[in-house]
Amino acid sequence: MVRPTLGLAAAVSDYKITPGPGRARLKGGGGSNTDVWAYDGDVPGPVIRLRQGKPARIVVENRLQEDTTVHWHGIRLPNAMDGVPGLTQPPIKPGERFVYEFTPPDAGTFWYHPHANSLQQLGRGLAGALVVEEAEPVPADRDVVWVLGDWRLDSDGNIAPGFGNRMEAAMSGRVGNTVTLNGTLPGDQNVRAGERIRLRLVNTSLARIMALRFEGHRPVIVAVDGQPCDPHEPEGGRLLLAPAMRLDLIVDMQGEPGRRYAVIDDYYDGLAYDLTSFAYAGQAPLRKNPLDAPMRLPRNPLPEPDLQSAKRHELALQGGMPSMGNMTGGGKMQGMGGMSGGTGGMAHGRAIWSINGTSMTGDGHADMLPLVTLMRDSSHVVTMRNETAWWHPMHLHGFSFRVLSRNGVPVPHNQWADTVLLAPKDTVEVAFVADNPGDWMLHCHVTDHQTAGLMTVLRVT
Repeated sequence: MVRPTLGLAAAVSDYKITPGPGRARLKGGGGSNTDVWAYDGDVPGPVIRLRQGKPARIVVENRLQEDTTVHWHGIRLPNAMDGVPGLTQPPIKPGERFVYEFTPPDAGTFWYHPHANSLQQLGRGLAGALVVEEAEPVPADRDVVWVLGDWRLDSDGNIAPGFGNRMEAAMSGRVGNTVTLNGTLPGDQNVRAGERIRLRLVNTSLARIMALRFEGHRPVIVAVDGQPCDPHEPEGGRLLLAPAMRLDLIVDMQGEPGRRYAVIDDYYDGLAYDLTSFAYAGQAPLRKNPLDAPMRLPRNPLPEPDLQSAKRHELALQGGMPSMGNMTGGGKMQGMGGMSGGTGGMAHGRAIWSINGTSMTGDGHADMLPLVTLMRDSSHVVTMRNETAWWHPMHLHGFSFRVLSRNGVPVPHNQWADTVLLAPKDTVEVAFVADNPGDWMLHCHVTDHQTAGLMTVLRVT
């Protein structure tokens, strides 16, 4: 039996990345390049590959004309390295640098992005994938990363103004009109029949939720937000991927040589489109049958919460505009059209959303008081109730949590995550051990929602 292996990152990881202005071809065809903000001049930024349990040192040199930070999304790291300006570190001024040092305890698929002026900095292109590799990767022929981005472009191919539109912030957020895969309009993905691919999906959008169907294929989910789960096929063959979420898939290429198979995003009602296609080479299959090798990833060293002794907390997500028949499972699109150029009143500093009646706007600052204080090394069950008419991917910094139940029904497949998607009126229970001291943000990763109040702080002391 063939058991292919993949190359590993160096044992000691030392990187330098530079956020600054760049250019990218986002429109395709013969159009001009778009002015963007980028890490090392490219969108997305370079894939940073680290080793599980090995120290990493990443120097960030700011070449923007404004303050920035970098948040290492999903990594369980020291609070001082979390990248929230004012709350965990001073902002990185233009021309200055900051050194992030941490040792990632978990293998998996993560990503990095700013937490300063998030709407514009993320919306103009500052994002990149971060892969922490296992000591023994799951057998596969190739390890492929898809960084999925969403852009709002005007007719000339420039990034449209209107960040912080208050009406959009009260609904689904700033959803774009152009989707890219690894920074370009998606073309065919060349594959060979019989090969096995480990496919890492990362949604870096400000607000776009995706629901992906793989025509003619049966992808198996092996990790959610970097954390291994019981390998399983998605319900109904549909992969739901909200902003900030990641999925690791094992895809056996069992299509016919010479054929193309579409990957379709059909989340928004009436707006389905082909994201990309698997284009099979005409050569003979690499192997006749799927690779006979395990798909289960080794478990990360996450502390298991004690549900019997756990303290219980309830968080109610509130605010926003009433439902307009917009997003009830698939949903009609709100915010892609006529609002793209208007100002609408900036949402920054003016609360539209709240958690338990309390709003925190912007990106984080020194005087953010904690909503909840947790004793270190104690177990906690947090019930989040979405009392709004809109979808919210809720992200907790510094931790991964076990997703226990949704609307009273146990969540299968032993799923852990750092970002959980709540549909309108959903109630979700999650559990974790508060083993990482500091002040940690909990917020919606629809960035308009976060900056307009759907954010709070949990203190572990």
